[in-house]
Amino acid sequence: MHESERHRLILSAVQDRPVVTVPDFVALTGVSEATIRRDIATLHMQKKLRRVRGGAEALAPPQFVGLAGRTFAVNETLRTRQKQAIARAAVDLVSDGEPIIINGGTTTFQMVHPLASRRLQVFTNSFPIAEHLLKHSKNTVMLPGGVIYREQQIVLSPFENDVTHNFYARRMFMGAQGLGPLGLMEADPLLIQAEHKLIGQADELVVLVDSTKFEARSSLVLCPLERIHTVITDDGISPRAREMLDTAGVELIVASLDAAQEEDGTAG
Repeated sequence: MHESERHRLILSAVQDRPVVTVPDFVALTGVSEATIRRDIATLHMQKKLRRVRGGAEALAPPQFVGLAGRTFAVNETLRTRQKQAIARAAVDLVSDGEPIIINGGTTTFQMVHPLASRRLQVFTNSFPIAEHLLKHSKNTVMLPGGVIYREQQIVLSPFENDVTHNFYARRMFMGAQGLGPLGLMEADPLLIQAEHKLIGQADELVVLVDSTKFEARSSLVLCPLERIHTVITDDGISPRAREMLDTAGVELIVASLDAAQEEDGTAG
């Protein structure tokens, strides 16, 4: 990636969040930490941002504070092959004509590609998911009203009585910050509030998480393991995580990366 493009991405990222860390910049640009630190130093000298310990911030920090956690742009670059395989396995669960809920996230976003040839009723709070399905599929798409969070590219309603309560689905598909013995974890109270409403509108909760999420933790628990019907993950899942899900009575689907590669014609 050319230096000018990296600088543009760095400056854009610090406008969305109070502080952006060096690892986040590395994930966003794909270059080394040493390169990012040099870029931050250059932009600091040019008075385009402020260098802080471990990262950078805007000279005029945003008035509207976004949600906790990594941005959509950063997360989208991480473990892409695993997310694609998990998403294909998720779409295999549904039949044409079925109403489903898809929560915003970079793993659930990968569902849009296998959904392109399907015809379902999709309720989602994700702008990227809605936009892609509108452009590239015949699915019916519904969005809730609410506040737009640019960095996560989702819509969260602050109102108790919104259109969410008028949509019923057999299954809700969602990702998570982490998954452990206490249940499904998220990083922000606003996400917890919005996702509780969505979960209440579906019979079955299907969680899409790559195997690293079993090691991740957060201080906020969204729901207990017993509320989850199915977990779809990749073949990096540990025996301990398998046992945890089995003990809780959660169905486990392990998505094969090799099968996903063959489907794309990229094996070998």
